[in-house]
This record gives sequence, structure tokens and C-alpha cells, in this order.
Amino acid sequence: MKVKEVMTENPIVAELPGTRTEVLKRLVKNNLTGLPVVKTDDGTLAGFVTRQDIFSKPEEEQLALVIRRDMPTIGPNASVKDAARLMVEKGLSHLPVVEKTKLVGLLTPTDLLIVVEKENPQISVEEIVRSPCIPIYQGAPLTVALATFRAAKVYALPVLDDDAKLVGIITDRDIFNQTVVDSSVVMSDLGISDDEDNWTWEGLRNVMKLWYEVSRVDLPKIAVGDIMIKNPMTVFKKTLVADAARTMRKNDFGQLPVRDSKDNLVAMIYDIDVVSTLTK
Repeated sequence: MKVKEVMTENPIVAELPGTRTEVLKRLVKNNLTGLPVVKTDDGTLAGFVTRQDIFSKPEEEQLALVIRRDMPTIGPNASVKDAARLMVEKGLSHLPVVEKTKLVGLLTPTDLLIVVEKENPQISVEEIVRSPCIPIYQGAPLTVALATFRAAKVYALPVLDDDAKLVGIITDRDIFNQTVVDSSVVMSDLGISDDEDNWTWEGLRNVMKLWYEVSRVDLPKIAVGDIMIKNPMTVFKKTLVADAARTMRKNDFGQLPVRDSKDNLVAMIYDIDVVSTLTK
């Protein structure tokens, strides 16, 4: 199977020359976490920008000073296996698809889940776990959870009760949903006027981390257990990878807790872990 068969065509892009504020607006409006960057004059790919890139240089307003210019790319006629190998080796959540220097599409781990389903590798979940499993106690404050996300470089944490049993899962988005933000400050700083349409807090949550990092949001004094997703969907460590891929794709999950035969939490599996099977 070729990349062009599963990629997203005509992806939303940012343009050079441009500004950080323009990119933030586009990320928010379209509920995205990253954008390919193209040159305005000829449409060639100039690089890529993610919210993490912006967070790392919050003082830079010019887009040219923020983007990743060495972003790996792939051609539309390349195999999905080559694409998967590149994404896994480089730890990519986005892979621009380029033909003759022009951007023609974008590939994400989610796009490759259906390929794993079709190939149906006879591999169990426990054989491909790559990412760390960092559980958190249900009584921990939200501030501790957010600090754990940053330190562990993960975006989902399984939640345990007093008996060390899995009772929930919490993601960074669940925490950002709880942030207390002065909307007038956000709108002003992003250059958004009151009469603009299609602006929702769902989209604004994509940049909530920015406001937290610069102390513009407050987290309520509540525990992880108060906002976690209770009784989360899980897979067993002997579950076939294709079945895990199907569960992720159908439910739009980026991760799943993994249990053993005694219902003990043993791991967390992410979409990129599933995609790694295409490289074998």
C-alpha cells in the first residue's frame, strides 16, 4: 500500500512569511496540534510548526524563527511501511507528504491504524509496548498530573485507586478542560475579535498549555479522580495488535491501558506503538 492511499490530501497549512499569532489562530480554529508551513509565492514546503515549537519559543512572533526546517518528509508513492519506519524512528506525530518540493498531503499515526488492521500481524500487544507507563493516584491534585505529563513526556496517565487497581485514565486535554481562563485575555492576546465566528473553547484547548506555562490559567483545587474517565476501555497484554488498532480507530483513542490476566495494569500502548508493527 502506498502513502497516497491513506494520507490526508490538501491539509491545512501555515504560510511564510507569517506570524506566530496567525498560526495559533489556525491551530485553534481547526482544532489541530501542528501545521505544515509552505512558502506563499510557490507553495513549496518550508517546514513544520507544532504547538510545542511555539511553546518552546513563546517570545518569537515571526513564524520563520519558530518552524522546524529539517522536518522529515516522504513521497506519495512511498510504501506505508517506509512511512511507518520513519515516523517510529524519528518519533513523529506528523509526516508531510511532498512531491517535487510541493506539499501534497499529511500523514499521522491515526492514518496508519487501518493498515495494521488489514495486515493483521499475529503479534500481541505486550510485544510492542515502547512507551513508558506512568500511573498516577486518583487523589493526586491536577497540578501534579500536569507536572507528570511534562516530566514523563506522555499525554495520558492511567489512574490507580488505594488498592493499586486501574479505575480511570486522564489525558492532558481532560486537565485543560478544567482550566480557568480569562477569555478576554486569551482573545486579546491571540488577536481574536469578538465578532469572529467559529471560535470555540474546544479549539482553544489546543493552546491551553501555552497559557498555563505563562501563568495565565488557574487549575481548580480538585483531584485527578474528580475528572478522570472512569472505567476506561482497555486491552489485555495478549490481545492481537490488529484488535487494539481497531479499538483505537473506532473510538478515536490515541492510547489504551493494558491489563494482565489478573486485571493488573501492566502498560500503556499508544498509536505510534501500534504503527511500529508495520516496520517489522
